[in-house]
Amino acid sequence: MSLSPLAFSGISSFSESFQKILERSQRVSEIPLTRLQNDKIDLLQRKSLAAAFEGVAGAFTASLRNLGTVGDRVGVAATSSDTSKVKINSSTATSPATYTITDITSLATPAAETSATGYADTSSAPVSATGELRLTFGSTTYNISLTPEQNNLTGLRDAINALEAGVTATVFTTGTGGLPNFLSLTAASSGATTLSLVDDPDGAATALLTSANQGSNAEFKLNGVPVSKASNVINDVVSGVSFTIAGLTSGSGVTLTLASDRNQLSTALQSLAGAYNDVVDFVDSQIGSAAGLLSGSNLISNASDALRRFTAFSGTGTVKSLSDVGLVLDSSGKLSFDAALFGELSDAQLGSAFQFAGTSSSGLASLTSRFAAISDSVTGSARLEQDQYDLTEARLSKQIEELTDRVTAQQESLRQRLQVADSLLASLESQRQLVEAQLEGLNLTLYGKNS
Repeated sequence: MSLSPLAFSGISSFSESFQKILERSQRVSEIPLTRLQNDKIDLLQRKSLAAAFEGVAGAFTASLRNLGTVGDRVGVAATSSDTSKVKINSSTATSPATYTITDITSLATPAAETSATGYADTSSAPVSATGELRLTFGSTTYNISLTPEQNNLTGLRDAINALEAGVTATVFTTGTGGLPNFLSLTAASSGATTLSLVDDPDGAATALLTSANQGSNAEFKLNGVPVSKASNVINDVVSGVSFTIAGLTSGSGVTLTLASDRNQLSTALQSLAGAYNDVVDFVDSQIGSAAGLLSGSNLISNASDALRRFTAFSGTGTVKSLSDVGLVLDSSGKLSFDAALFGELSDAQLGSAFQFAGTSSSGLASLTSRFAAISDSVTGSARLEQDQYDLTEARLSKQIEELTDRVTAQQESLRQRLQVADSLLASLESQRQLVEAQLEGLNLTLYGKNS
């Protein structure tokens, strides 16, 4: 925000000088205002840098947390020997194991039935002899009463859907014969169940639906033990593993293997190195001879201390340091992941490497809390610093607004005073010219000349 220039319109010979006085006064008045505005610009840049660092540190925190997840689970991954029959959805298992799934004789399907007979049309042909029907789905029954206007396929369809019973009713037309219109009911979920529709339930009790497809469960054996589930997605049989039964088996079964996967650890370490280097680059940009606006901030000093603790971390097993897992620190303070070095770890060393990676309370990943104290979006020091910048920005904005109003008022007052002075000078100049003219006239009268 800058002051609007004030124009001085005078009529005396001094008006140009008055304009210069007004302009100089305004320039002097703008000095403290400009200082405040520059302070605000610097503040906003610091806030932007703090927000950027929150993101960079947050990415490193997430990488450390992910490393802890991998270490906690010992990198256990689930695989299926035949994904066309059994697909792995997810795994949070922490212990190696092997399971065999055999005798997949049935997949889970939803119940789906159609009306036993067709109807001549959908809007006038009656579907019920009495207007009273009963829908049974699973262990729940629903009574349906149709008015004479509703006693047709369309009315029955709408009445069933209005129940929200977990069954969807539709009407389809074959387009052939004298009774081409049929009612179709389909369960919203899979699994063996009861699906029936009876007309005049307390009288003739006439079944209106077929009973050809009452749904089915997924049927199989796990390590020889029979299992029956209403869904093909199985997440409560093998601890920590969710899988989908996708096809029937004949002959050999499907093997589910839970084993430590070194690729999970190597991927986590490689990601960690990249995120670490981003933090180092940012911190380096705020220190030294070309330091940025966050130079001297506790945010940077805290981050530097956390980075030092990270690189100096020492484990207790046979794998003790970053270099033992392939994280190599160069002379510039950057990390690189040596995949070849990591690949030389024996199976026994791999177990120690997972231990070194650790969890949220042990190992390298236990340092997550130090970086979370910086990057947490609510309580982290980067967020708290931004909040302080917001408060300071509001204070500066108020000071700038108040000072602008005050200086504007002062300048307007000065302009008005100069305007009055100019008017007085113009009046004096006019009087002087009048006196001079009178003297010239007197000289001509007395002496015949005007000087």
